[in-house]
Amino acid sequence: MRRSARLTLWFLLPVLLLAGLLFALQRWVTSEGFRDRLAAEASELLGAPVRAQAIGLALWPVPGVAVDGLSIQARTPLSLQRVELRPRWSALLAGQLRVQTLVVRQAVLPEATIALLGARVGAAQASPAGAADEGTDDAIDFSLLPRELVLDEVSWLAAHGARTTVNADLRFSEDGWPAKAELAIVGGALRGTTATLRREGEATAWALDARVGGGRVRGPIEVKLPEPGAKERRVVLDGSLRTEGVEVSALTAPSKPLTGRLQAETTLGARFPERVSADALVNALRSDTRFTVTGATLHGLDLLRAVSTVGLSSGGLTQLDTLAGQVATRGKAIQLSNLVASSGLLAATGDVAISPSRALSGRVRVDVTRGATAGVVGVPLAVGGTLDDPQVTLTRAALLGAAIGTAVMPGVGTGAGANLGDRLSEGLKDLFGEKR
Repeated sequence: MRRSARLTLWFLLPVLLLAGLLFALQRWVTSEGFRDRLAAEASELLGAPVRAQAIGLALWPVPGVAVDGLSIQARTPLSLQRVELRPRWSALLAGQLRVQTLVVRQAVLPEATIALLGARVGAAQASPAGAADEGTDDAIDFSLLPRELVLDEVSWLAAHGARTTVNADLRFSEDGWPAKAELAIVGGALRGTTATLRREGEATAWALDARVGGGRVRGPIEVKLPEPGAKERRVVLDGSLRTEGVEVSALTAPSKPLTGRLQAETTLGARFPERVSADALVNALRSDTRFTVTGATLHGLDLLRAVSTVGLSSGGLTQLDTLAGQVATRGKAIQLSNLVASSGLLAATGDVAISPSRALSGRVRVDVTRGATAGVVGVPLAVGGTLDDPQVTLTRAALLGAAIGTAVMPGVGTGAGANLGDRLSEGLKDLFGEKR
């Protein structure tokens, strides 16, 4: 009997100790003083008021700390309905704080606020001289990062106002690099998109597989770290992606300037410092793509009407049998070149640039066959407007040439005159180094 009671006591003792520890921890983290002190320290670090409605323990699936109603008061407030932090208990019992899992639920993360807070934290952590001493290893301590990051309805609010909501599960290797990532976009322009990223062995290389717009984007991505002792501490990113059967309008939603199925081959790369902000990383990214679109329809622009009116044209649509070309991105800027499009009597070539503000600029030449004996009329057009509202006009020189052509030979001479005027303008520009 005594032996049975002793065994029962030995089994109950660890349970009672754990319960007592959790009770004491609960009292400590839920106290108003602890919450206020934590908010004050975070506010000082970020340079913006930090508020938390409640701090407590999350017991499932493993014990951890939960913060409810967390907000950072900036010009565009950042809010997180709930944040759960689950430590690695083996490390915690050894006196080290290591995060096993970080869960973020129903958060709104404005791009402008994230950039501002990141700059403030970076300035606060910088040395007095403004840079690390030569020979100092300032690499990130990956042991401080979580081994798993879970995002539950987390929304990214872009600087231009677009909102994208995602669910994601990221698992990290011991060296801090992602081992596996799964992402689903549940709100915003790319809603319905899913993607997986899997690490290939121990290398800093991954295989991307994304489903978007009824098609697929996949290929390898590799990161090359600077060699130990290298003078230039730059990280190099390289990738090669293949796009198959993706509906173009799914990539530009809610805008719909072009519809059709996209086939493309893309190479991408970037060179950036070991420590870099998200905005600087976007600006460092470069990509080059060769593409074709089958069943293409250009919305918001009727090229045949633009040729016939020889002037400002917007609205309508152009159905194309073929559309091909190249796309180069440099940060947020986009350049379309070697465009080739054809449909029945119409054929077009040209180059168009898209600015980060979605403004269009460029030139296209539209050739229209006027029957079996009338030959081909080519009209040069300047592209303007925005991605949502494209417009084409004749250049000033082409407009003058069109007017002269119409006067000399009404109807037939309009396009020819526009073409001649545009070529004359280009010739004068090359001769005198300026536009006419």
